[in-house]
Amino acid sequence: MNLHPYWLTTAGNLHKVKHSPGYRKPNLFIIGSMKSGTTYLWSLLASHPSIFMSRPKEPTYFVKSGELRTIWPWAWEQNCRGSEKNYLELFRQAETATVLGEASVHYTYLPLASGVAERIYQFNPHARLLYLMRDPIERTISHYWHRVGWLGEHRSISSAIRNDPQYRDVSYYAMQLSPYFKLFKRDQIKTLTFEELIAHPKESIASILKWLNLNSSVATPKLPPENVTPDVINRRRASWLLHGLRYKSDLLRALIDQTPAWPRRIGVRMVTRGINRQSVDTSEIVQYLRPRQQKQTEELMRLLGREFPEWATLNQRVA
Repeated sequence: MNLHPYWLTTAGNLHKVKHSPGYRKPNLFIIGSMKSGTTYLWSLLASHPSIFMSRPKEPTYFVKSGELRTIWPWAWEQNCRGSEKNYLELFRQAETATVLGEASVHYTYLPLASGVAERIYQFNPHARLLYLMRDPIERTISHYWHRVGWLGEHRSISSAIRNDPQYRDVSYYAMQLSPYFKLFKRDQIKTLTFEELIAHPKESIASILKWLNLNSSVATPKLPPENVTPDVINRRRASWLLHGLRYKSDLLRALIDQTPAWPRRIGVRMVTRGINRQSVDTSEIVQYLRPRQQKQTEELMRLLGREFPEWATLNQRVA
């Protein structure tokens, strides 16, 4: 994998900010929510001539290194010793773009990623913040499948979502937004739903461009949604333990990384099995989530002053 120099230097905690001279600071942050279309939005915005979006998409610079190691081990491995200069290097190619942005979904990952809003505010109190939300039940289930495929989640969907609060907390949108509303002005924060973006991408982007004071007449390209969860997920059978140990032991990680690629590929095939997620009954966990997330959505409605009729799974009434 070819990595940007930022990933190769790996990023650290941002406690005392010393701005690097000669660099432009990003002024747009897509702060989440995970599994809600942020990659799709990132691609659409990057197509505008006045917007420069960083590559990689998710620098995750403002998440503490120790917390990032727990939440997203691969990103921690790549970016745990970087500097602000390395972070700002991501935006050196912005040229004449007036909006410089990035999209790191773990900026709204409370309580596992703490103090992010404060660090972003300290870094750039005039920044604009974009937050995507998805039907919280659908997002929670998609989050589970993401971790099955990428992070070795081995528990059943019911056991994982019931016993691991991170699945439910990321869908608690009012809680995730609250620290930002305490620091930033309301007109600096724009919220949008995944359902709106997918159904009306041109109108959604035009609304964002108007909010950014940019030309909204620029044609929005027709792009397919990205990072769509596949029907068949490769679930690790017994390797979840090794996967977890890999990021807890520097020695084990070094030994695994030094193993030639072909035996590693064989090993992966031996300990994984394909599982069709469409064949998994989610009705029980949907019934578990619905009353809890309906209550949280009522809190969100009060915070934002709007309703969410597009969230069909959440709003479904059970006889």
